[in-house]
This record gives sequence, C-alpha cells and structure tokens, in this order.
Amino acid sequence: MTDCYSFKIKMEKNRKQLKSKRYHFTVGLMCLFLLSADAYECPYTCRCYDSSVICVDSEEIKLPLKVPRMTQNLTLNRNNISVLSDRAFSANGTDMELLALSLEDNNIREIKSCAFCGLPRLLSLELSHNRLMAVDAGAFSGLGQLRNLYLSNTLMAPGASHLPRALSTASLCNLQTLDLSGNRLKTIPLSGFDNLSLTTLILTNNSFATLDTRDLSMLNEFSEISIYLSDNPFECKCDKLKEFNDWLNNSTQCKDADNLKCAQPKEKKDIYVLKVCRQQDLGSYVLLGIVLALIGVVFLMVLYLNRRGIKRWLNNIREACRDQMEVYHYRYEQDSDPRLANVAV
Repeated sequence: MTDCYSFKIKMEKNRKQLKSKRYHFTVGLMCLFLLSADAYECPYTCRCYDSSVICVDSEEIKLPLKVPRMTQNLTLNRNNISVLSDRAFSANGTDMELLALSLEDNNIREIKSCAFCGLPRLLSLELSHNRLMAVDAGAFSGLGQLRNLYLSNTLMAPGASHLPRALSTASLCNLQTLDLSGNRLKTIPLSGFDNLSLTTLILTNNSFATLDTRDLSMLNEFSEISIYLSDNPFECKCDKLKEFNDWLNNSTQCKDADNLKCAQPKEKKDIYVLKVCRQQDLGSYVLLGIVLALIGVVFLMVLYLNRRGIKRWLNNIREACRDQMEVYHYRYEQDSDPRLANVAV
C-alpha cells in the first residue's frame, strides 16, 4: 500500500509539472505571435504578400514608411511623394532587407543626399516617370549592391545637369544597367564610367542628333558596354555625322545600330542612318569614276586629233632606232671577222 501511495504522489507531481510547462509554452507562443504580428503589421492602405508590400494610388503614404523589416519588394507607385529625404526608407534608423524598390510616377522632384541609406541589399531601383529637378551628389549613397537603375522619362533639365555628379559616387560600383530613355538628352550625362560596372546603357527616345567626340571617346574606353540609341532625331549630314558613323560601322557597342533613323534634313527623314551615309560614300565613288572617265575620253581625243603628228614622230623614232641598230650590227661583224682584223693591222 505504501508503494502505491508514493506512486500516486509522484504521478500527481509529474502532472502538475506538465501543466506548468504547457502553460509556459502557451504563454511563449502567444508572446511570439504578438511580436510577429507587430513586426509584420501591414501599413494602412497597402497590400502585403509574403515578402512584398504594394502601396499604390494613396494620398496618405508618408515617408519614412514603416513596413515589415524583412520586406524584400516594396512598390510605392502613384502616391505623390515629391521629396525623398535622408533615410526615407529606413524607419527608426534600422537597415531594411529590400531587394527591389519601385517609385514610379510619384511626381518626385528632389532626391536628397543619403535618401536610400539603410538599404544595403537593394538590387533594383525604379524611378521612372517622375519630374526630377534636383539630385544631390550623395543621392545614391549606400547602394553598394545596386545592379539596375531606371530613370526613364523622369529628368528635367536641371536634374539632368545634376545627374553626372550623383552617378559618379563610389557607391554605384556594381551598377550594371542604367536606363535613361525618354529624357530629351543631347549628350550622355556621365562624367565617366570609371566608378561603374555598366554592361547596358539605354538612351532611346532622347534628343541626340549625333554622339560628339567626348561621348564616343568615353564609350571607346569601355568596349563591353551595350548601348541602345533608337528613336533619336539624328541629323543625317554625313560631314557632321562622319565620326559617329565610323563608330557605328566599326564598333559592336550599339546593339540597335541598324534601326537608327534620320530626322533631319526633311528629304532624308525616316531613312536609316547607316544607309544614308553609305549611299553618299557610293555616290562619291561614282562621281570619282565619272571624272576619271572624262579625263580618259579627253586624253583619247587629244591622241586622235594629233594622230598624224604622233605617227610621224613614231616613224622618226623607228628609223632612228633602225639606223642605230645597223651601226651596231656592222661594228659587231667587223669585230667578229679575223680577216678584217688583219687588214686593219
């Protein structure tokens, strides 16, 4: 009986200990759930899907926006964000895990220095369809892993003048794709490629009439770059286009060279740039051939008109040569006959 009683006491103690462990485990789970819910709370007016947060067409979006720290894809399109201030995407000063950030069509006018600080893992930045008037020199600081930067249809004239300084930062050492299409550019807004690792440069739909000596010399230093130039209003005067045309013919950098069309002068509009200059070169060779043919015809006419005098002159030369040959022949016969030699002695 004593053994049975002690056994019951032990069982009761184990049961109490088990209940206590279950209680603590449940409380721990509830705390973890509450902490997780707070950490991954989706911002108001936004939609959250796993590691993506999408906030579109909202007037209530304010920066810095508090999003879950582990968010990897953040889309903030058409929210009327006019200024990107210091650490605009790093709430409470903590670094984010963002890999892709889209700020398309937000009427952004100014990007201040260190606006993207706190995004050390960002790979893709979309800033297209804004109205950039000012870009600070340190606007892209802290983006050491950035691979793709899209600035299509977004640069106003002042912003385009500020851009070379902003792109010259050492933070963009891994940048590979730069999209500057649709910005009415006339020259490449880069001070150089030394600090970049560009493999693709998109300059379509701008205002290039040609690429000047500075642009071409800069591109020639980095032969691995693929550049796109279609939908630009090229001026097809081959005397002004010669250096650019030579580059198109001798370089493989321009991947859409066969699609470049003329805009000026009017008689050459929509004609392919390479064909226009080739036709002009062919015309030059044809003209040279015609000139040489005319010179040949004139020469033949002169010969024909002076044929009698030329014939007389040729006959005189022939007679003179014959007389001279007879003299040489006579002397040879004298020298070779020993009897004539004795008579001479």
